[in-house]
Amino acid sequence: MAGGETNDEEASKILVYSALLVTTECPDVSLILPAYNEARVIPLTIAEAARYFDDRGLRYEIIVAADGSDGTRETVRALALENPRLSAIGHDERRGKGRGIREAVALASGRFLGYADADNKVPIAEFDKFRPWLERGIEVVIGTRRGEAVIERPQPLYRRLGSQGFLWFMQTVVGLPGINDSQCGFKFFQRAAAKELFARQKINAYMFDVEILAIARRLGYGIQQVPVRWRDDADSRLDLVRGNLRNVRDIFRIGFEHRFGRRAS
Repeated sequence: MAGGETNDEEASKILVYSALLVTTECPDVSLILPAYNEARVIPLTIAEAARYFDDRGLRYEIIVAADGSDGTRETVRALALENPRLSAIGHDERRGKGRGIREAVALASGRFLGYADADNKVPIAEFDKFRPWLERGIEVVIGTRRGEAVIERPQPLYRRLGSQGFLWFMQTVVGLPGINDSQCGFKFFQRAAAKELFARQKINAYMFDVEILAIARRLGYGIQQVPVRWRDDADSRLDLVRGNLRNVRDIFRIGFEHRFGRRAS
């Protein structure tokens, strides 16, 4: 009897130790979902991502960087009671997508780190195209909506024309030859590269994507563009006047600092 109890105790200890190992292993992928008042869609995006990672046998963590007061963070934390690989950070006031991702990257521990739109503009299954490049050691792998990309639901004409104008303006001021879509919100990085890039990144608003790519170029990181499936959700959160004025200011700031400023070290 005593021997049986001892064996049971040892078995229990082994099970607990095994569980601890599973929960403390570094994830294969850290997925960051920046969000602003996305309580309605975030459970669907999380469910699709979790299902995808499980189907591929990938260990993962999902960090939702959510500003706003519609209950997005509370929704994620409720889901985390059943899936401890989920977490949420953020504030009631809107502090910017760039800042939210920067703070999430500082917390992330995956071998590969990346971010995607909370409203699922690019299906998470597109990571299948990114993973081979990351496995080969490319530091930065970014989605593009140009070339062989599949646009399932296009933006309105005025936004497509604006995108063309923005690309010309960005290349003139910042200078990122070969980059044809800096703003696609589906990007992945080697962990060390992500930590270095976002430690240097300063822009809090939408132009942080351009800043990250400018820093990556100055540091000599490899950047691979991958055409993706993309669909517009017709729910832009950008204030067309104030937002675009801020974007112009930020592009000049990035250009002066990273194109004409002192060499990165």
